[in-house]
Amino acid sequence: MASVSTYISFPRTCEEAFEFYRSTFRSEFQGAITRMGDTPPDPDNPLPEADRNLICNIALPITGGHILMGADACEWTGYQFQEGNNISLTLHPESKEETDRLFAALSEGGKVDMPMQDMFWGDYFGTLVDRFGIHWMLNYSAALA
Repeated sequence: MASVSTYISFPRTCEEAFEFYRSTFRSEFQGAITRMGDTPPDPDNPLPEADRNLICNIALPITGGHILMGADACEWTGYQFQEGNNISLTLHPESKEETDRLFAALSEGGKVDMPMQDMFWGDYFGTLVDRFGIHWMLNYSAALA
């Protein structure tokens, strides 16, 4: 089923923030918490030892079926945290074709940060900033279709 979630990047405070949100919304994390150390190694961009325990991905149902997702913003990934660029609307379309259509339409006149591609976690994923400055993530999961 198609859905929309909100993705927030934090300046190394993701775990603290999500513990606060879990308490506030009286909810439990959805699925496993992925840490930076769980990701496949990249010989061209090695993971600093101090960042191994930071959050790579976390999900928490909050209210009305909405999922709040998050990660720590790490400089070694090339991401430069700045308030305002740390929130993305995340679309979870029902098909790969719809994902590609939405990505192409939203990126027209905007900037593609990461083209749509198959990712190590098994989904089809890409990111962009539309011509109005809104950050988008598109994630198609065949397992959820």
